Amino acid sequence: MAAQDDVFAQGKYKAVVAEVMADTHRPSHLPELLLVAHPSEEGQYPAMVFLHGFSLVNCMYRELLLHVASHGFIVVAPQLYIIAGFDATEEIKAAAATVNWLLTGLEAKLQKGVQPDLTRLALAGHSRGGKVAFALSLGLVPEAKAALPFSALLGIDPVDGTSPPVLTKVTDSLDPKAPGLVVGTGLGSVKKDPLLPPCAPEGVNHEEFYKELVAPAFHAVARDYGHMDMLDDKVIDVLCVSGNSREPMRRFVGGIMVAFLKAYLMLDSDDLNKIFEMHNQVSPVVLSTVESKKN
Repeated sequence: MAAQDDVFAQGKYKAVVAEVMADTHRPSHLPELLLVAHPSEEGQYPAMVFLHGFSLVNCMYRELLLHVASHGFIVVAPQLYIIAGFDATEEIKAAAATVNWLLTGLEAKLQKGVQPDLTRLALAGHSRGGKVAFALSLGLVPEAKAALPFSALLGIDPVDGTSPPVLTKVTDSLDPKAPGLVVGTGLGSVKKDPLLPPCAPEGVNHEEFYKELVAPAFHAVARDYGHMDMLDDKVIDVLCVSGNSREPMRRFVGGIMVAFLKAYLMLDSDDLNKIFEMHNQVSPVVLSTVESKKN
């Protein structure tokens, strides 16, 4: 079926977003607060769990999540922690608990008539959240088990570098049992402060994640944008090098996420193929890298 919408623009659905609380007597590791974005029209929609970056808050991604939801997806973004240390094990457990909560808790938090199709589920994360998404999909923490399989895995400028390690330094060594998309930033590996490391250092950033992913895998890098440029405009960032305006980067990230979700949750690859074959004509930002591995 041919694509009807421009994935880089708002979709045909009116999307809504709300902060919801999990059940009072929630299971161990299930986050208390979750941000849920979804179409307001009645219907059944594929779902995605989105994991925020290090020391960030899920509501900082409000515009990005609304963009994805407006194209016909339900997005659940848990607040994984309030204060984080160097070990991401508890975040991985919280991510698994969130996925498992979808089975019994999600539909009650949606508007009447809106239903999740959990047979079509994606897992995504930004920065350290991307690392957590990979770790969960790879089963790196035995006690963190997702009760649902993932049909797609998305890393938005993912960064490793904390325990437990995801990256192995071996090409094609990571097999999450799902197609993978890795989005990178050209400025993420650039230092803003000479005394501090860059936000997405070389060797543990998007390049290595893509290198180690088995096929099918896709990799696109926004040349002139930084590690936090897909967040809402009101979010203040003093640590990462940024581009001139976040709006084009949000549209790009939202659009390529939608295209990937359509390809692997809805079996419509038109938009994904267009991005990777005609990116100079369709992308709202300049891409310095566009590559893929196919079976």
